Amino acid sequence: MPGPDLADRAAALLSLAATQERSLSQLTALAASQVPGCAAADVTVWRDGELAAQASSHPEPARLVEVQVASGRGPLIDVIADGSPANCPDTLTESRWPEYARAALRAGVRSSVTVSYSGDAVITLSLSGLRPRAIGADQVQLAELLVAYGGALIGAISEYDDSRRVATQLRDASAARAVVDQAKGILMHALGCSADEALDRMRAVSQRSNLRATEVARRVIDAHSRPGGRKELGKLAALGGQPRQADG
Repeated sequence: MPGPDLADRAAALLSLAATQERSLSQLTALAASQVPGCAAADVTVWRDGELAAQASSHPEPARLVEVQVASGRGPLIDVIADGSPANCPDTLTESRWPEYARAALRAGVRSSVTVSYSGDAVITLSLSGLRPRAIGADQVQLAELLVAYGGALIGAISEYDDSRRVATQLRDASAARAVVDQAKGILMHALGCSADEALDRMRAVSQRSNLRATEVARRVIDAHSRPGGRKELGKLAALGGQPRQADG
């Protein structure tokens, strides 16, 4: 039976302070310690059919993943294809996946169970045993519970990363807007033009000089802060052409 702290330890994986790599590594350690008969565990994350991340409690399961990917067959490949658990009772007599069976025998793995979870990404959990039928069929449900925790983990980290990325973009946009507004005010005062005309000047300089608008704005602010900057401002503004004449 799994230890009484399984839920607490699994929930701890969902801490947003942890990285995906660290949490996946902890998940493999949790599986190896909580599933009876499991000597080593491996987790893989697949996006758009490509291996995006992997963690193993031991080097051998990671090498078995490489063998399956290279040969295009194995319990991992079957699980990704149809989502059903794949059980290898004994690698010595296994005929469905010969490359995997040979590599597993060399590594001392005599049995395995592989399960998956599909969400934003496909998560697989492979459990390896050192004896034939070491991992009983009644342990599949526990393995599926653990891989579901892995799916929740990936989803939580992905949402957190998306939120953090949006927050960064909004912060950068706000800072850029403040710089442009400051430069616009400087040009309005120096050239006696309207806000729209000052903005048009900076856009024209941006296009002709192949510079971002925020970089043009920073140059306006830098020129204004230096002695004799009014002359520099005039040269810079001249790149944008004559300001629009007011209607009327």
